[in-house]
Amino acid sequence: MQNLQQLILKYLDFCKYQKTLNEKSLKAYRIDLTQYADYMAANTDMQLNRSNLTSYITNLHKYYKPKSAKRKIASLKAFFSYLEYEEFLPENPFSKIKVKFQEPVLLPRTIPTQNIQKLFQTVYQLLTKATTPYQERALTRDIAVLELLFSTGLRVSELCSLNCNDIDLEQGSVRIYGKGSKERMIQITNPDVIKALISYRNLFYEQLPNADFFFCNRLMHRLSEQSVRFMIKHYAKLADISEHITPHMFRHTFATLLLEEDVDIRYIQNILGHSSITTTQIYTHVTSCKQRDILTTKNPRNKINL
Repeated sequence: MQNLQQLILKYLDFCKYQKTLNEKSLKAYRIDLTQYADYMAANTDMQLNRSNLTSYITNLHKYYKPKSAKRKIASLKAFFSYLEYEEFLPENPFSKIKVKFQEPVLLPRTIPTQNIQKLFQTVYQLLTKATTPYQERALTRDIAVLELLFSTGLRVSELCSLNCNDIDLEQGSVRIYGKGSKERMIQITNPDVIKALISYRNLFYEQLPNADFFFCNRLMHRLSEQSVRFMIKHYAKLADISEHITPHMFRHTFATLLLEEDVDIRYIQNILGHSSITTTQIYTHVTSCKQRDILTTKNPRNKINL
């Protein structure tokens, strides 16, 4: 049998060219499998069997949080399934291993509405005070990014990957390629959001046809996810918001507020691009405002008069 490093390279090629996984998924697989190979080289006889695999899984549980361990184990499972299918292994050692552990439920962190309000007010006020073309362009783009994040619940990776053809401002729609290259369409109906996007497009009109992506930096390269994180942190500080705000918190807030407005969870699932309703149901645990409203107006105790 070929050595482990060679098998990993073959599997990564399979993931890239046959499964057509995106770069982020490929990077995660590469990190997880290289880590496994390093462990095998340092601690075992390099045999890909149940005993060594069980030892490695135990090691993951010792040093990683449940969510990280779960992802690394999932990477290994996919790798060993490939090895069995391609007949590099006579059988899959995972078939005789029971991997089950309790993963804590982490409630999504949302942004209070008043902080969203402060953030948007701050950025729009800065735009009115812009004194140079560079400031105007940067602020116009940042407003468009924030408006689109908050009004659609996009993942920051999805937003940064949008190209010019994905956004139709005349029809008010955006085409998104989510996890697993799953395509979905979201309607943009709020006039302020459309106005912000049109303002951005008009300012960058001459450069956008030569750019690969809709949102660009000053060098007309793809706006990075890290840049969006820094942007939000910068404006939150200017707005005197002490809470640490991340791009993904916009997505959590968007979903939670929709749920509080009695939007059916199946619609929210489709808008967010979740493949499973179980993922979306996490938001039912954080709608404390809605819960208070329900228990105030519909509590059975209200029917008891003493």
